[in-house]
Amino acid sequence: MVDAVGPRAWLIRHGQSESNAGLPTQGPGTAPLTALGRAQATQVAAAFTEPPTLIVSSTFERARQTAWPTRERFPDVPYEEWPVHEFTFLGDKHRRGSTNEERRPHALAYWARCDPAYAADGDGESFTQLIARTYDLRERMARREDGLIAVFTHGLFMRALLWSLSTGITDPDAAAMAAFFAFAQVWTIPNGAIVELRARREDPRDVRVIGGSFTHLATPSGTAPGTDPG
Repeated sequence: MVDAVGPRAWLIRHGQSESNAGLPTQGPGTAPLTALGRAQATQVAAAFTEPPTLIVSSTFERARQTAWPTRERFPDVPYEEWPVHEFTFLGDKHRRGSTNEERRPHALAYWARCDPAYAADGDGESFTQLIARTYDLRERMARREDGLIAVFTHGLFMRALLWSLSTGITDPDAAAMAAFFAFAQVWTIPNGAIVELRARREDPRDVRVIGGSFTHLATPSGTAPGTDPG
């Protein structure tokens, strides 16, 4: 049973980005929000029924822009940036000026390789590093006092956290990586979706997903899971 009192976090996927809309990008962290994405960010800010105790964003532009209306609504709430950015597994293959559709063959080849330790040339991140970052978020949450943390993050990162929580896997092998990719094909997280996590007071690292907290937008939009950096 989940303790009614304890650290909580809202994991919030950013609003629709230009990459999600099929437009070219200049790198994994640079894609800004579209007009729809900005409207979704405003809807996210309106979804809070209480001020968060902390607002967190990844360093990627689309997450920062999604967090902005919430920061404007709650100007006295502290703001921090944590390593909750999207899984950047393509490295140099995420070419400047390329679209998600152009990157898709490289993304599928990465997952077919199924090597958790492999990091592509450039700024590529390994799957093992991704899972370690999800555990880092759980550690940071465990160190917080009671209250709500608003975490503006990304689709694959959120799925990796949910998968790690459900399987207990923190050091994935090839079979686990393949299992995650299968999981990612059926778990779509729309832009602007909110997933609530809660830690039990007696063991804050025992983090639970609160059912029914998945999405709140009237017209959610999503992208193909597992291949598009979200």
